[in-house]
Amino acid sequence: VENMASSSDSDKPSVSNVEESRSRQCAEFAAIAGTDSAVAQCYLAENDWEMERALNSFFEADMEKIFETDDIFEVQDVQERDSSPKSKRQKVEEKAPTDCIDLTEDSPTPAQKPTEEEGSDKLSLISWNVDGLDTDNLAERARGLCSYLVLYTPDVVFLQELIPPYVQYLKKRAVSYLIIEAGEDNYFTGMMLKKSRVKFEESEVVSYPTTQMMRNLLVARVSFRGQKLCLMTSHLESCKAHGQERMKQLRLVMQRMQEAPDDVTVVFGGDTNLRDTEVAKVGLPSAVCDVWERLGKQEHCRYTWDTKANNNKSVNYVSRCRFDRIYFRPANKEGVPRLAPDHMALVGLDKLDCGRYTSDHWGIYCSFSAG
Repeated sequence: VENMASSSDSDKPSVSNVEESRSRQCAEFAAIAGTDSAVAQCYLAENDWEMERALNSFFEADMEKIFETDDIFEVQDVQERDSSPKSKRQKVEEKAPTDCIDLTEDSPTPAQKPTEEEGSDKLSLISWNVDGLDTDNLAERARGLCSYLVLYTPDVVFLQELIPPYVQYLKKRAVSYLIIEAGEDNYFTGMMLKKSRVKFEESEVVSYPTTQMMRNLLVARVSFRGQKLCLMTSHLESCKAHGQERMKQLRLVMQRMQEAPDDVTVVFGGDTNLRDTEVAKVGLPSAVCDVWERLGKQEHCRYTWDTKANNNKSVNYVSRCRFDRIYFRPANKEGVPRLAPDHMALVGLDKLDCGRYTSDHWGIYCSFSAG
């Protein structure tokens, strides 16, 4: 009897563990894909509870839905000259400069524009998870991003959670920028480089060997006013339960930052999903600084994920986290100009006409000056 009882007891945890594990997978899938648990359960069950396969299946279906939806990325600009009928895909992907209206070259009033003159020695950047996985009001939210590019004219833009239609929109509407992508399908990261200010040399995509969420590190080597820069962006593994994988990814990022030649300035920015305890466990190399910390840990730009202030995601809890971070390693070779961070602010704090924000994350604007 005792044996039967103990056997029965030992069975219970295993059943409950499966249930707990699958509930957690559903929650993680829903968080990544911006959907609900019921949809998550369907896709996971159809794909033998393999997260990556299920996500691939979901994103493939979602892409078809986006391209089929009327006017999701039709730009109703009266300046467009060609009114001949086209399929949506052709219209989105058309890149002829004569048909492009550069939404990043508009001129706001001088009082609005917080940037220096075009000849400035300052390097400016924006890093932003634009939440392309949320397809509601996506065209207006993409235009919202372009309006911030007009306002800040950043030299470098790091973007996370891009999807193919969003990138095609940016390529057509932000023609003063070179756009580099870390992927082609599903969702991925990207960089935008101001052509008049930043000279692109080469880029690479570094894989994270054990990611379950298709994450990687996008690296670009560029020059800026005669200085060598190594630019990096990434979207580290999401969800609280994936702390170990996230820390592995952070170690790889820090290793790459450390290994860069000493005449190169390295800037990393992205949605790290990091908790402070995880960063403390990994530790930052002595040459690398967290820009927010270096600039005095200003409270007004602490939280980039803030459900108290940002209601793009309908959640019944308050979560305030510093998920989006900028890391910086200056060049230390004698005779090479030394850049240093001098300003940080959050962007995307104004609601659009649709009543939502550009993203469920605030973006980070940051500038660096010659020390």
